[in-house]
Amino acid sequence: MSSKGHFLPLVFWETTTACNLECVHCRRLEVGKELSKNDLSLQDVYRLIEGLADDFDPSPVLVLSGGEPLVRPDIFDIVDFAAQKEVPVALSTNGTLIDRKIAEKIAGSGIRRVSISLDGASSDTHDRFRQMPGAFDKAVQGISHLRSFGIPFQINTTITKHNVHELDEIYRLSLSLEADSLHPFLLVPVGCGLEIKEDLQLSPEEYEETLLKIYQLSERGEIHIRPICAPLYFRILVQKKASFLKKKDASGMTQVTKGCLAGSSICFVSHKGDVFPCGYLPITCGNIRNQSLKDIWQNSEIFHSICEPDLLEGKCGLCRYKKICSGCRARAFEEYDNYLAEEPTCIYQPEPLQTKKD
Repeated sequence: MSSKGHFLPLVFWETTTACNLECVHCRRLEVGKELSKNDLSLQDVYRLIEGLADDFDPSPVLVLSGGEPLVRPDIFDIVDFAAQKEVPVALSTNGTLIDRKIAEKIAGSGIRRVSISLDGASSDTHDRFRQMPGAFDKAVQGISHLRSFGIPFQINTTITKHNVHELDEIYRLSLSLEADSLHPFLLVPVGCGLEIKEDLQLSPEEYEETLLKIYQLSERGEIHIRPICAPLYFRILVQKKASFLKKKDASGMTQVTKGCLAGSSICFVSHKGDVFPCGYLPITCGNIRNQSLKDIWQNSEIFHSICEPDLLEGKCGLCRYKKICSGCRARAFEEYDNYLAEEPTCIYQPEPLQTKKD
């Protein structure tokens, strides 16, 4: 459905660029420990939430991301206001700041789900990636506090060469921690991620192998698992006739949709109010300080074009799976400076591009 269709399931809001960690893959270059003077004010955020409540039916899930949302001192005021407006909220955090008191606040706030980042199955792997000794243990402790209050949570894992060999162990760790879901994120090289692209980004062949492995894990049915920023996975699901495609989820948190959701089912609001198709595609479609999100969502030409499969170029434009995959528009933009170009990490060759055998 194009943005003209008005339906918008998820809005990711970058609450602040401030963070207590300095992760090597961060999509931002200017992350610091302190709040930015350009962060949206509390009144700006209230207007955003009012727009989500009044202009969209149903209201999108507002995902609080960062930076680190828990660094922002008014974060629970924001959550309380969203609850008053009946706007569902989820929290994306590195988990290191969740002590028992914070977990209790989360439990009483109405936050529907928390995602915790674990970028390895061990402290050594995770802490090197997050560049803070003890980050793994603190995140696991944070998960323990969430669990003690019955708060639904998922584990997010950025997959690169540094941890792809631990995928089985990360899966088992997610089970042992009793996570509701495991979301492996396939690295999109933006911000700091560009600096590690050459050393850590998986090759197209490694992407395919990793997605096939994730599919095999998902078929066990022990935990919901879905790779993120990996639209090629949906081509694999169709090729495998996966049972996963037949499942429905009324909550919307694990719903099966399609591959790249940028600009078609999600949008991203930066800490300054700029609206992007997703957090990894730095193309500004407007700013909520000047326009309503509804106006931007419905009228931006970028949103209109990005969710039209027939506008895709290169082999993505020729591919029979383009309506369920679409390729990663952020990777296409990073590689070719064109968000409609072909996905650079896909090994699949559409039939028109295949060389016929003699």
